[in-house]
Amino acid sequence: MNEKTKPAAGDEQERLILDAVERFLEREVKPRVRALEAADEYPRGLADGIAALGLYGATIAQEYGGLGLPVTTYTRVIERVSAVWMSLSGLFNSHLIVASAVQRHGTPEQKQRWLPQLASGAVRCGIALTEPGCGTDLQAVRTRAVRNEKSGHYLVNGTKTWITNSVEGDALAVLVKTDPAADPPHRGMSLLFVEKKMGYKAKKLKKLGYRGIDTGEVEFADVKVPLDHVIGGAEGRGLQQILAGLELGRINIAARGVGLARACLEEALAYAQQRVTFGKPIAEHQAIQIKLADMATRVEAARLLTESAARAFERGERCDMEAGMAKLYASEAAVENSIEAMRILGAYGYSPEFNIERYYRDAPLLAIGEGTNEMQRIIIARQLVKRYPV
Repeated sequence: MNEKTKPAAGDEQERLILDAVERFLEREVKPRVRALEAADEYPRGLADGIAALGLYGATIAQEYGGLGLPVTTYTRVIERVSAVWMSLSGLFNSHLIVASAVQRHGTPEQKQRWLPQLASGAVRCGIALTEPGCGTDLQAVRTRAVRNEKSGHYLVNGTKTWITNSVEGDALAVLVKTDPAADPPHRGMSLLFVEKKMGYKAKKLKKLGYRGIDTGEVEFADVKVPLDHVIGGAEGRGLQQILAGLELGRINIAARGVGLARACLEEALAYAQQRVTFGKPIAEHQAIQIKLADMATRVEAARLLTESAARAFERGERCDMEAGMAKLYASEAAVENSIEAMRILGAYGYSPEFNIERYYRDAPLLAIGEGTNEMQRIIIARQLVKRYPV
C-alpha cells in the first residue's frame, strides 16, 4: 500500500474499534440476547466484555486511560451495539455522561481520582436526575444535600427513580439541592459524585422493554458524602454541568435509534424476500415496497442527523438543537420502523421467536428517555428563534 492509499490514523483506529465491536457482538451477544432479555437478567459477563473492549472509557481522554474516541466514532459503536441489543448501550452511555461531566467540569484532583477508574470500568456509574414527581423539570428536584463543615460531609436525603446502573453499578452522579431557597432554583443545584459504599439503596424496577440492564429506584437516607465530591468543587453549578452532559446523552439516544431502525429494516427486508404470497415474494408487492422504501429513508436521514450533531459536539459548539433534532427524528424512526417491521412479518413479528417484538418494546423508550420528544420540539423551536431573530 503506497502513502496515497493509506487510511488516516483516525480512520484506522475507527476501523479497528468497529471490527472488535462487531466480533464481540457476533460471538458473545447474538447467541445469548434472547435468553438474557426474556429473563430480564443483568448481563454481567457482557458488561465485563464491554469493559475489556475499553467502551466504558470510549469518550474519556487517553491521558486518563480512555480510548479518547471522536463522538462520531462513538455513535457508530452505539449504532452497532443497539442493532443487536439496545440494552447493552445503556451500560456505558449513562456511565459516560458522568465521565463527561467530570472531564468537562471536575477539578484537576477529581479528574485524576475518578476518570482512570471510570475509563477502565473498575467503577461503573449512572446519572441520578429523575425523581418520582420530577422528570423534565429538573429545577423541581427535591433531593437535598445539607452541608456540615464540622464533619466535612453533605447529608443527602431524597428519592431518585428510573436510574440506569443504580442497582449493579458502583456510583452515581446525583443532582441535588444544596440551596433550596435559591432564586432562580438552578443556582441552588449541585452535582455530587456518590459512591454506593456511602450507603444509598437501590431496587430494580420492571419495564416493558429495555430489559437486562438494571433500572432502579434509589433511596438516599442520611447518606454522608464528602464535601470534595461536589463536581467542580463549588456548589450551584450542577444543572449547567448535567445539561452539557445530556447533549452527549441525546446523541447516544439518536445513535441507538439509528441502530434499532436499521435492525428493523434489515429483518423486514430479508423476510419480505423470502415470504411468498399470491405466487411471488411479498417484496414484489407494491404495498410492501412502499413500506421498505420509507423505512430505509428514515434510517439514512436519522444517521445523517446523528452524525451532524456528533460533529458539532466534537467542535465544542453548543449543540442542544442539533442533538435534539437527531434524538427526535432517530427515535421516531425507530418507533415507526418497529411498527412497520411487525406489519411486514405479520404474526411472526408478534412472536418472541423473532427479534421484531423486542424492537417494538424497546423503541418507545427512545422517545421518552433523555428528555421526551415533546420537550425536544420545544428546545428546537426556542433555539431556532434565538439563532435566527427577525
